[in-house]
Amino acid sequence: MKRILRGIILAAGFIAWISAADAQSFPVRPVTLIVPWPAGGTTDVGMRALATATEKYLGQSIVIENRPGGSGTLAPGQMAATAKPDGYTITQIPITIFRFPFMTKTTFDPSVDFTYIIGISGYTFGVVVRDDAPWKTFHEFLADAQANPGTINYGTPGAGTSLHITMEQIAKRRGIKWTHVPFKGNAESMNALLGGHIHAVADSSGWAPLVNAGRFRLLVTWGAARTRNWPSVPTLREIGIDMVSNSPFGIAGPRGMEASIVKLLHDAFKKGLEEPSYAAAMASLDQELFYLNSEDYRKFALQQIEEAKRFIGELGLKQQE
Repeated sequence: MKRILRGIILAAGFIAWISAADAQSFPVRPVTLIVPWPAGGTTDVGMRALATATEKYLGQSIVIENRPGGSGTLAPGQMAATAKPDGYTITQIPITIFRFPFMTKTTFDPSVDFTYIIGISGYTFGVVVRDDAPWKTFHEFLADAQANPGTINYGTPGAGTSLHITMEQIAKRRGIKWTHVPFKGNAESMNALLGGHIHAVADSSGWAPLVNAGRFRLLVTWGAARTRNWPSVPTLREIGIDMVSNSPFGIAGPRGMEASIVKLLHDAFKKGLEEPSYAAAMASLDQELFYLNSEDYRKFALQQIEEAKRFIGELGLKQQE
């Protein structure tokens, strides 16, 4: 019996030694960074810029893997369930991760199934319509929706996203009934608006090229202040809706990651955030830094989970099981 116990102890010690050695040598191969949105969208562009800026500090390449679906929750959920907690598979964490468990049945629990590494940034959100649309201002758009319940529709990157939630919060405050049309990403919703299949799109600044080209009209932005790139466009607060929405996001891995690996990844990405090339990418997208260290990002996640539980219930967005 003593021999068996001694063998178990030695085996456990060997496994711990191997784990410590792996942590000390990390990384010895490329790291996969999942972007749970289609290629070419705002998140993809920003994360690719950050990956490029971070690689020289990490000492390995960072491979972007686009895996859209489930309003940005499908791939992170799959990672949480199947990826080893060795630091070689990590993901961008959209804010929908904190909300989906209260809207529908999920395979993950955001409070325990992720190791939060670093908070990165938030988006510039706004509502756009075609240049030939009858609404010159967001006031006019809201007035039309109020006067004609159920006739106005809008597109977003998916159910449960900040775009969807904020539009429904606006509707509740103004007594509006309109129709939400979810898409997989920016490219799909932009094409639908260009084709006249929907009336408006609420999305991040992936609409910028079409706004700057005069094909879309930007009616409102959702930040605390007017944007640098479109300073003539008012915020929600300026038109009498006291709301700010920018959907802060970050990077996480599966639960159980070694603290030393988390620190190494955090430190490398933090240096990437400070690179001029990444700052230039953020300026082009009109995004601001929202840096949080690993512990503060974990606390932020738990706070968002509690807030989501409250307002998902208030908006009546929980699906019937």
